Amino acid sequence: MPISSYVIALGSNRRGRHGSPRAQVRAALALLGRVQAVSRLRETAPLGPSRRRFANAVALIRSEEAPDALLRRLKAIEREFGRRRGQRWGARVIDLDIVLWSGGCWRTPALTVPHLSYRERRFVLAPLAEIAPDWRDPVSGRKTHALLHAVDRPRPRA
Repeated sequence: MPISSYVIALGSNRRGRHGSPRAQVRAALALLGRVQAVSRLRETAPLGPSRRRFANAVALIRSEEAPDALLRRLKAIEREFGRRRGQRWGARVIDLDIVLWSGGCWRTPALTVPHLSYRERRFVLAPLAEIAPDWRDPVSGRKTHALLHAVDRPRPRA
């Protein structure tokens, strides 16, 4: 497979063997390989039932792996960090998600690219706008900075 670019979202809200959630994200970044750009680390409120704040970042990487092969590698890194299947949106040592791929769209039972929820998640869009503001969503055709603006726009009250 030719070399592709991927946007990977990284998050942690639980201490692990590498230390604090911020240290967990930094350690996972070191294992990704061929990192082209990394956003700054941000602390964000959790989604769902978890009460712990997350350390989040986004990385742009290059890889010869197909999306499904990269997903297998990311899941292996999560297991190595001690991540276990559990409550959706619960506390986790590390979470690694493929958000975008330079090849456009990819869909299998195990993986959908672009990530289904990234367009509504400021904690992904803000760091992504830092490192790839002009990356176009392959579904809507909108650039990252436009998607971020749409998330930040005040909504009328019902």
